[in-house]
Amino acid sequence: MSELPAVADTGPPEPGAARPAEVALLASVFVVAACGLLYELVAAALASWLLGDSVLQFSTIIGAYLFAMGIGSYLSRFVDRALVATFLRVELLVGVIGGTLPALLFVLHNVLEVTPATSGPFRLLLYALVLLVGTLVGLEIPLVMRILKAQFRQRWQLSQLVSQVLTFDYLGALAVAVAFPLVLLPQLGAIRTGTVFGLLNVAVAAWAMWLFRRQLVQLRGHVLACAAAAGMLLAVALGADRLTSWAEARFYGERIVHAASSPYQRIVVTAGSSGQLRLFLNGNLQFDSRDEHRYHEALVHPAMAAHGAPRRVAILGGGDGLALREVLRYPSVEQVWLVDLDAAITQLFAREPRLRALNAQAFDSPRVRVVNTDAFTWLESHDEVFDVVIVDFPDPSNFSLGKLYTTSFYALLEQRLAASGYAVVQATSPLVARRSFWTVVATLEAVGLGTTPYHAYVPSFGEWGFVVASRRPWRLPEQLPEGLRFVTREGLPALLHFPPDMARVPAQPNRITEQSLVHIFEQEWGKALR
Repeated sequence: MSELPAVADTGPPEPGAARPAEVALLASVFVVAACGLLYELVAAALASWLLGDSVLQFSTIIGAYLFAMGIGSYLSRFVDRALVATFLRVELLVGVIGGTLPALLFVLHNVLEVTPATSGPFRLLLYALVLLVGTLVGLEIPLVMRILKAQFRQRWQLSQLVSQVLTFDYLGALAVAVAFPLVLLPQLGAIRTGTVFGLLNVAVAAWAMWLFRRQLVQLRGHVLACAAAAGMLLAVALGADRLTSWAEARFYGERIVHAASSPYQRIVVTAGSSGQLRLFLNGNLQFDSRDEHRYHEALVHPAMAAHGAPRRVAILGGGDGLALREVLRYPSVEQVWLVDLDAAITQLFAREPRLRALNAQAFDSPRVRVVNTDAFTWLESHDEVFDVVIVDFPDPSNFSLGKLYTTSFYALLEQRLAASGYAVVQATSPLVARRSFWTVVATLEAVGLGTTPYHAYVPSFGEWGFVVASRRPWRLPEQLPEGLRFVTREGLPALLHFPPDMARVPAQPNRITEQSLVHIFEQEWGKALR
């Protein structure tokens, strides 16, 4: 016979008054929905950090999670007895497994020593955990709805019940969707965020246990289970910093001198045995201080020196200030706008002594103006023109970055470029990702700009490509700033030569409606990493 729980100590309410049990159960719906979405988001975020390609990881993780929730909802029909006891068990399982999910993923990633070529077992375990948590979460709301229906069937019609439950469900999801990137991940980190929400699931179980205590047969067993789950989650929460440090130290193989999560990415700076510094964003190397001068000199000086006397310069991306350091070598520069989405990056490189030394305290210059916003939006809203625009974005590994390599973006760039100005774009490796590189060239040409492709060898990355884009032909600079360690006037012509294995291949412009470049880039780098 189905369980029809009744709540103790609740007399007949006044017409329209909400009973404490109703409020408690509806509040639990809010918490359950918030926790369910949180586990989905944190799994997707960690997958993007550990495996790369955030769009692919978020899409597949969320898809698998929703599918599993559907399975859980279907399985709930087979629960026809002990609804409250089953709900308690499900809550505790969701709290423990979901709450420790970030810690488990970090540990598994390090124990399995995952590389791009050996990520199969980790992916299998990742999706197994996601499916398990999703199935348990899918059980929760149907069980709560049936408990409410059994308890308050004389007060609520089915339509009212469904409306109330879904309203609180969606409100809980909204609260977490906003808080996760803005507050939870930056302030608590992935592991501690998971445990906090796991404890919320345990709290819901404990509250339901107290509310229906007179109907539970094995009350003591449920109390012990709640205490054990809470203790496990608290232990993981207390060890979150140590576990994160251990996992990241194994992953990066060097001493970590800075690690933080911003609303946009995981930021890690490591120090090698010889003192060199490396910056990683979401696990991807951005520079190594031993050879970053090759990259940044090659990026900046062919365009800046060719102009002759640039006064107004914009740097899009480059929040580490290393391209900015090179721009400030030119006394003619009156003002530089550095536009980078992530304030955590620009603030780190403006304040941390070792990183300030690396960029020669570039952020202290009165000529510099830092703007933390989306570069696409900034170009749309900005009406000034520039003598030189330096575009230093991460590679187009996902669609959010891919939009910054489209004809739509380059058309805006063309509008902000002075008639005699030059733009320069980092354009990935013409050796490893040959079609990708020439797709960037074709995209710039599609908006009416002339192009001068070139490349430079950077040991940390291999052959790397750049493109100068302008309305007037690029010319060999007459002179370069003093003190450069890589770029020379005599050596510049060699950078323009592309041997047969990097020579131009047919490529179509990358348009925002298709974003073909993202797919091409993924294919080429995927083959290279196998």
